[in-house]
Amino acid sequence: MNSEKITVQSLYTVTDEELMLMSSQNPELRFERNANGTLETMPPTAGISGNREIKAGAYLFNWVESQELGEVFGSSTGFKLANTAVRAPDAAFVAKGRLPEGWDQQEDKFINLAPNFVIEIPSKNDSLAKLKAKMEEYIAKGVQLGWLIDSKNQQALVYRRDGSITQYLATAILSGEDVVPGLMLPLKKLL
Repeated sequence: MNSEKITVQSLYTVTDEELMLMSSQNPELRFERNANGTLETMPPTAGISGNREIKAGAYLFNWVESQELGEVFGSSTGFKLANTAVRAPDAAFVAKGRLPEGWDQQEDKFINLAPNFVIEIPSKNDSLAKLKAKMEEYIAKGVQLGWLIDSKNQQALVYRRDGSITQYLATAILSGEDVVPGLMLPLKKLL
């Protein structure tokens, strides 16, 4: 099953509330809104992709919690970026003190900021080119560090706030650098 695109006419823009409603009425799908108003649906991932996503989130969560660095979010969390796009990375970290006041009291609102750190793990149906473009958008809109885990090619692409992109092979140990201080993870654990 391929990702389907729902195109929204330029006369009508899907509001945050409508996007949230569509998401709650279709829990088996994940929706994202591009900056141009185009909606994308992402079908459920296969077992191996879902396993990789939860592992990435668990490693990140355990480190962040043990160091009291901030909050970690899973793949169903929508972040509204400065360009109005709503993105849901496979795992995300927001540093302590950056979340808007009352964020944890609003079940029906997207988080209105770019996370400090994101992880994206392509499933079989994802286009690597599309995910690379998404990572570039994240960085352009304020994400400081992003890991794109490419299991098909046994590598990771690490995107940084300065615009640099570094390719790491399967034997590498990925670092949270100064964004998630102390986080170290052998890439093999996510491949």
